[in-house]
Amino acid sequence: MENDELTRRDFVTTVAAGLVAATGAELGAQGQVTETNVEIKTPDGTCDAAFITPATGAHPAVIIWPDAFGLRPSMRNMAKRLAGAGYSVLVPNPFYRVAKAPIWEDASKVNFANELPKLKPLMSSIQADGTVEKDAPALIAWLDTQKQVDRNKKIGTQGYCMGGGLVVRTAAAVPNRVGAGASFHGGGLVTGNPNSPHLLAPKVKGRMYFGIATNDDMQQPDAKTKLKEAFDAAKVPVEVEVYTMAQHGWCVPDMPAQASGAPIYKMDDAEKAWTKLLALYKAGLV
Repeated sequence: MENDELTRRDFVTTVAAGLVAATGAELGAQGQVTETNVEIKTPDGTCDAAFITPATGAHPAVIIWPDAFGLRPSMRNMAKRLAGAGYSVLVPNPFYRVAKAPIWEDASKVNFANELPKLKPLMSSIQADGTVEKDAPALIAWLDTQKQVDRNKKIGTQGYCMGGGLVVRTAAAVPNRVGAGASFHGGGLVTGNPNSPHLLAPKVKGRMYFGIATNDDMQQPDAKTKLKEAFDAAKVPVEVEVYTMAQHGWCVPDMPAQASGAPIYKMDDAEKAWTKLLALYKAGLV
């Protein structure tokens, strides 16, 4: 799809960048970010996505892989905040093979158990072998044609829950462009299967960060060790960290509540994770 066609067709809104808990390193309330809905051709069809950038200039690009609830306002808000920090951010609809986004507007209102029959085929559509390996090169090739992207800088990618594994696969699929990847409460990063994401470490060239929820660590206490060992053996700079007071999903503001009714989102640890993310990108997107 030609860039001028995107410009003509897509509706552009400009929003203030000084989002919740924005740090001094971010552009702040005086800055502006531009949000555009785009469509990107892939080998498997057309991926709808949000492209959110600083209002002017060319900047390092970042791909945000959403959790199982997909591209929705909470993911767009993360992208806006990241754009406020000086990055051109693409948030793809990971489920474009099945449905257009948003499938859910607000994950906090979703009954996970009731929606599981709907979630499983959606997740399978992106987690299948070969999907990210086709999507990531197409998304990055598109980014590299955009005037808002500094092609002389490496690309970053971050993911949440389901998106954690997609980050590793993206970094392995386009190793010469991806300079940093971050997984927050990623699921299925270490499995006994031959397609386990951690086994892709030898293909990765960018820096990696893995933030692990305490309940995920309790369920699979050896995963953190296997992740560290795999990336260390591949000589990939990596940090693996357990957030001992945070539950799976803690970074995402609209996560459904725990069974006890307590919130999953944990602002202090989410802010710690954000600080780690910005430091990773500062080091890796050069």
